Amino acid sequence: MKTHFEFRSDKFPPYDGEEDQLNPGVWGRRLAEYLVEKLSATEIDTEALIAEDWGWYIPIHNERFRLAICCGHQDGDDNEFLIFTDPSTPRVRKGFKKLDTTTELTQLTETLHQILSSDGEIRDLVWSEPH
Repeated sequence: MKTHFEFRSDKFPPYDGEEDQLNPGVWGRRLAEYLVEKLSATEIDTEALIAEDWGWYIPIHNERFRLAICCGHQDGDDNEFLIFTDPSTPRVRKGFKKLDTTTELTQLTETLHQILSSDGEIRDLVWSEPH
């Protein structure tokens, strides 16, 4: 299942001091805020952003299992970014049950693809399966 998006854009520079919340060379709050804003026009509801050492975690309101978007600057040029979903697989374990995540992940990834591919300031978009 394609749940990873790599792209280039000059649209999401770091905020002053943002790297102090994460790790040196890591940022992406502007990207996370952009995604939250774009998703607000869809049926996908987000929750408060969470700073992680690797980037930004955007929880998605979902009753059946934990669902989120992870995003941030990648190692390399300042305009390289990565977005991926959590989970990134079509099945997750919740207690003793295995849940099929396909419906929710498909809706989320197709919406992300539409958002990213329709923005002229986002280029070199690669939508792929996890490595």
